Amino acid sequence: MANATIVNLKDVEDSAVRFGLSPQLESRFAREALGCEQVGLSYQRLAPDASQPFAHRHASHEELYVVVGGSGRVRLDGEVSDVRRFDVVRVAPETARSFAAGPDGLELLVFGPYGADEFETLPSGWE
Repeated sequence: MANATIVNLKDVEDSAVRFGLSPQLESRFAREALGCEQVGLSYQRLAPDASQPFAHRHASHEELYVVVGGSGRVRLDGEVSDVRRFDVVRVAPETARSFAAGPDGLELLVFGPYGADEFETLPSGWE
């Protein structure tokens, strides 16, 4: 298929291992494996009751977070909301975001544009 690519997200490298964030976090960035030119996709999994170790925000990119498993909470510029399976969270540029898992863990698919966007890491706020 010259105009399509099929990749299993579990076959993509888990970047969390490389950065010492495993097993509490699993983070698989699939853009390169899929050959995407305009969109980025990642799979994020938080272990039960774990939280992301940092928040981040982008200079100009919005992102969509789709909860595909478990439940938890999202912190958006300090405001906390509950999320559950099949919730979709749209996050505007410059909005700080971080997630924390509930007792069953939290699995997310993250979609955003691909490009030379700057991002900033911040304290997670879950301490």
